[in-house]
Amino acid sequence: MAPTEPTQTYHCDIAIIGGGIAGLWLLNRLVNAGYNAVLFEQTALGSDQTVASQGMIHGGIKYTLGGTLTGASEAIADMPDHWRACLSGNGDVDLRGAATLSDCFYLWSSNSALSRMSTFLASKATRGRVNKVGKKDRPALFQHPEFSGSLYQLVDMVLDVPSVVKALAENCPERIFKIDWTQASWQRMPNQSVAIDFLHNAQYYRLAPRQVVLTAGQGNDALLKELGISSPQMQRRPLQQVMIRHNQPHRFYGHCLGAETTPRLTISSHPCADGSQVWYLGGTLAEKGAHQTADELIDCAKRELADLMPWLDLSGARWATLPVDRAEPRQRNFARPDKAFASRAEGCGNVIVAWPTKLTLSPNLADEVMALLKKMETTPSGSAIPELDFLERPPLAPTPWQTAFGD
Repeated sequence: MAPTEPTQTYHCDIAIIGGGIAGLWLLNRLVNAGYNAVLFEQTALGSDQTVASQGMIHGGIKYTLGGTLTGASEAIADMPDHWRACLSGNGDVDLRGAATLSDCFYLWSSNSALSRMSTFLASKATRGRVNKVGKKDRPALFQHPEFSGSLYQLVDMVLDVPSVVKALAENCPERIFKIDWTQASWQRMPNQSVAIDFLHNAQYYRLAPRQVVLTAGQGNDALLKELGISSPQMQRRPLQQVMIRHNQPHRFYGHCLGAETTPRLTISSHPCADGSQVWYLGGTLAEKGAHQTADELIDCAKRELADLMPWLDLSGARWATLPVDRAEPRQRNFARPDKAFASRAEGCGNVIVAWPTKLTLSPNLADEVMALLKKMETTPSGSAIPELDFLERPPLAPTPWQTAFGD
């Protein structure tokens, strides 16, 4: 971060670093509130953790598998309604261009495994969030006579994540830029704020934001080190998801209840361009699979599905895995955060560091940042978008299955 003399200095209210759903949602919120905000993405919009998401917008029932409500389940309870309002054009951001893959999610298990949960799932605590599904109303996958367990329908829904990214980006495309950190650098100002210098045609151009918000997921870790910020810190929760490309007619979205307080297996279905689909597997399988080889994890997934759905023929399927780190604010004892996180950085007067912790909580992250801006009395300036058109625009990230299976 050696000092340079810029040819020209531009100004804006807020510069967001990181173009996943959290950063794009925040950009939409800020622009709607009148802020002069811009966003910078290093590779592609939605890359890494966003496109690795299963797209579930859930109300927290998956965090009650111990049979009680938790801080996480209650912090997230209103999120499906919040997202639905946005999908209809009546929320705090406009998501009318996004696609919904499923309007509900299921919870299933054998009768023995579900017995400890049956009283809780039928209680007042879950009323309106969980409904038992009768045999005739089961999805086709569970109409098979070999299935003898119980099935519940949750208010959770599943979104097509690439379409969400695209919809958010198309709401303010003139404010989104690609940043090449080999041609850009942080500059520390005398008042301990930071600016960004861009090298273009042998000239330096400086962007001096009133506030910088880091929403780069696991990329925040490198940004914090580059800026010399020691607090807040990040933790990683490693996963390895399984992808199964098949031609079965079953589109399914659900959690399998096992012996633990996290789902034994989570399945989401995603369409491919040729009419086939990919089952994307998460849950405990993905958590334990983080330390396995791809072949070992695929073997485990095959055994799990053979045990849970012995009637399903996946003999012609193609299999792949995706290692991904879920980035979170560091917690004592590596606990899971209950809500989105945003905090001012120590030692940098104009830097806010934020993690949504879950896709579902991206609106909550925006709320947290907006509350900080209000507390700091950072109000919209009414200034014009900085003239950074010498920068490229980032593309949309491909899905993991497009990358794995060559679509």
